[in-house]
Amino acid sequence: MVGAVVVYDGRIIGEGYHVRCGEGHAEVNALASVKPEDEHLLPQSTIYVSLEPCSHYGKTPPCADLIISKRLKRCVVGCVDPFAKVCGRGIEKLRNAGIEVIVGVLEDECRELNKRFFTFHEHHRPFITLKWAETSDGFIAYKDQTPDNVLVISNSFTQTLCHKRRAEHQAILVGANTLINDNPSLNVRKWSGEDPIPCVLISENNLKKLKTDHPNDYRLLMPEANTLFASSIDELLENLYKRGIQSLLVEGGRQVLQSFIDRGLWDEAYVETGNSDIGNGINSPTMEYPVYSTRHYASNRLDFYSNLHI
Repeated sequence: MVGAVVVYDGRIIGEGYHVRCGEGHAEVNALASVKPEDEHLLPQSTIYVSLEPCSHYGKTPPCADLIISKRLKRCVVGCVDPFAKVCGRGIEKLRNAGIEVIVGVLEDECRELNKRFFTFHEHHRPFITLKWAETSDGFIAYKDQTPDNVLVISNSFTQTLCHKRRAEHQAILVGANTLINDNPSLNVRKWSGEDPIPCVLISENNLKKLKTDHPNDYRLLMPEANTLFASSIDELLENLYKRGIQSLLVEGGRQVLQSFIDRGLWDEAYVETGNSDIGNGINSPTMEYPVYSTRHYASNRLDFYSNLHI
């Protein structure tokens, strides 16, 4: 998600953004939008771009070279690109060509726009979002929950929001207990978009036993589900990183969620609180450092948390 604006003497003469992977970058589209009668203004113009112009040949040629060829006077960069093949090289190339470069304007906003991209390249893991629903007295499931007796906390509207959030992530994770007790599908049937890659934290022995004893009983064990199994969080995150997966939604039970929280391995959390009390059950996860804004939708409270200390 990158945008660019070309300005001459306070007037916008070109603007563009990166529409999709493999196509022209923001700078390319912005400069292409400049009208022929304004082309002569480029040597006295400034290009503002939210992310450092690339300096390497990838799916497209280097944007830094294009800016240099257009002889722009100045380039204002929101934030440095953490991708190893760029990471300051685009800025250096522009400066070596005599173009004035200013870096760090609205940097926080620019980083927020691409928080998943930055997390992936700086922490070598996906951007991790936690999500769970809890009763008003703080439980997320019955003690003896089964696929035929699942605690329903969400209403139809918040279920739709949940599936929207799934569509916004590349992978989704549950633990072995959720697989067995809830038999989830982890798809986006209540929203449009691609299904995230289903992932399950489960030991190799337990996985083998499930596949042997219940080959057709669980949706995520079906070959067509293409489920990614891992025996530890570290193994999972390493596998997702190697696959280039930049976002992970964790919808597991308390044990899985608490493991991520205790290790500080999360970036955002969405907690839905229902109206019902059940008096006893499996406790919801606990967090020590939540910074949140509260929103109310359709009788269920939705709290958003951001892990600002990462």
